[in-house]
Amino acid sequence: MSTTSSITNSSLSSLLSSGALSTIGNSASNTPTSLASSLAISGLASGMNWQNTVQELAQAERAPETQWKAQQTTLNTQNTAFTTIKNDLATLQADLQALQDPTLYQSATAQSSNSAVATAATASGAVTGSFTFNITRLATAAGINGTTDLNRILVPDGNPNDVTIGTAPFSTTVTAGTFTVNGAQINIASTDTLQDVFNKIAQATGNTVTASYDSASDTIQLSSSSAITLGSAADTSNFLQVAQLFNDNETSATDPVSNIKTYSIGSSQALGSVQLGMSMTQANLTQAITGDPVTGNGSFTINGVTINYNVNDDSIQNVLDRINSSSAGVTASFDSINKRFVLTNNSTGNVGISLQDNTGNFLQATGLSGGQFVSGQNLLYTLNNSNQQLVSQSNTITQASSGIRGLSVTALNEGTATVTVGSDTSGLSSAIQQFVTDYNAVQSYISSQQIVSTGSDGTVTPGTLTGDQTADDIVSSLRSLSFVAGSGLTGPIQTLGDLGIQSNGQDNTLSLSDTSTLNNALASNLSAVQSFFADATNGVATQLNNYVTSLTASDGELTNHQAALTQQYNNLGTQITNLETKITSDSAHWTTEFQAMEQAQQQANQELTYLSEQITNGSL
Repeated sequence: MSTTSSITNSSLSSLLSSGALSTIGNSASNTPTSLASSLAISGLASGMNWQNTVQELAQAERAPETQWKAQQTTLNTQNTAFTTIKNDLATLQADLQALQDPTLYQSATAQSSNSAVATAATASGAVTGSFTFNITRLATAAGINGTTDLNRILVPDGNPNDVTIGTAPFSTTVTAGTFTVNGAQINIASTDTLQDVFNKIAQATGNTVTASYDSASDTIQLSSSSAITLGSAADTSNFLQVAQLFNDNETSATDPVSNIKTYSIGSSQALGSVQLGMSMTQANLTQAITGDPVTGNGSFTINGVTINYNVNDDSIQNVLDRINSSSAGVTASFDSINKRFVLTNNSTGNVGISLQDNTGNFLQATGLSGGQFVSGQNLLYTLNNSNQQLVSQSNTITQASSGIRGLSVTALNEGTATVTVGSDTSGLSSAIQQFVTDYNAVQSYISSQQIVSTGSDGTVTPGTLTGDQTADDIVSSLRSLSFVAGSGLTGPIQTLGDLGIQSNGQDNTLSLSDTSTLNNALASNLSAVQSFFADATNGVATQLNNYVTSLTASDGELTNHQAALTQQYNNLGTQITNLETKITSDSAHWTTEFQAMEQAQQQANQELTYLSEQITNGSL
């Protein structure tokens, strides 16, 4: 008894001193909370690491999941492979539908004997043959050339002191900088008056060169007793160019009385110009543009299309742009050489242009309403040396004019050109070869997924789709339809072999072994080739396309198979989820049982401690 008591006291003293256990007689400390807290430490009372045991039991119960997850991986890989097959079949089906399109067999090409006179193009279904076009007159567009003398002169009052060069109504704005006269550099600012510039020229040249303005001709004149040289590579101002002063314009004259020779350079044309980019009120027109007296709004019509403007907000260029972007069917521009506005029909032929000012006088002020109408001309030609004159409103001769189906001829000059139209089978040849390529892509991919491999240790590993019945069906169906579908035809082309396409003899793919056979068939039996592929009943492309459609339909074999693989994958996922739920429940149950064991063990330990203390104290 004393031995047991000694052992017990020795083994429990550390627990008691740490406070982990309380004496059995201390009922206040022996609460459920303190007990549960002590039981949270696995084996504290029993000495057994039961938490590891719970984990090991759960892991053992989880063992089937390894196989299920491996099966899920296989199913997912198979489904991914079939998605690739489905995509490859979609590509193949696009080829098959292209081979069924009648326009593929109706392509034509046109060649002109004289491309300087005419070029040609064809549409699908163009009639073949040779056609001679004799172009006797090209089509031109009608137009209106506005009146000239629209603008005021550069210096309206004739006094150069009253005009600032930076805002003067030149055709181009003068830039500040330097220009050179007889080697002397003249520096001008945009705020200088025209007279300031004249004075600077005289000062820089020591009065050997003088400048003046002639209001009658609206030009600037330079005069000197010796030759005048203008410009330098170092010039930074465009004054000489804007003022139309060029060395080539120099003239000389000798006074018959004094016998003194003088030299002069004058502007090559009148300098005042319409200010297209300025507000209409500053456009420098002889007749100001008007609109409504209160709002400034105005409008006019061209070919029945209304164009609106505002004299205060718009520039003339704004209105020209508005005309050109409208549906009036004309192009409006300003002829800076002749200083007039021009309207040109966008289409050629003998078609007029109608104009009318509505509110305001834009058309009148710009000289368009009083301009000269220039009639357009229709194109005239004869066909195949006939004496009958044919007419086209434009320089493009279409079927409507010539009666030749699918042929379009663009006349460039007067003269004769023979256009030869022949079948163009290059697109068809490419489509057939693309069919072979994409057919092989489907077959090769399926074959790659069915390969059975053997490892160095002799282990045999099946391919992803080895033994898969749907994959086998696709392979065999594509192969049989490709070589049997055309057998019901009666023409000279009944098999792929008749086009030089053979099975390569080693797998399920095709090969174009003889391009000359294909080319000959396209050249001599085009209609038979069309029947072979596109016949509504026996055409190879028709039957293959129908098969792929049924295969990939919402209730097709491939769609159903992928759905089944997905369902199997999901079922396994449900099994795994259910098992995990059971494992969680079982683990909770096992934990409760072990905690109960710990509680019982701790109770026993407390009782043993009490007895030991009583023995030690001599109470028992």
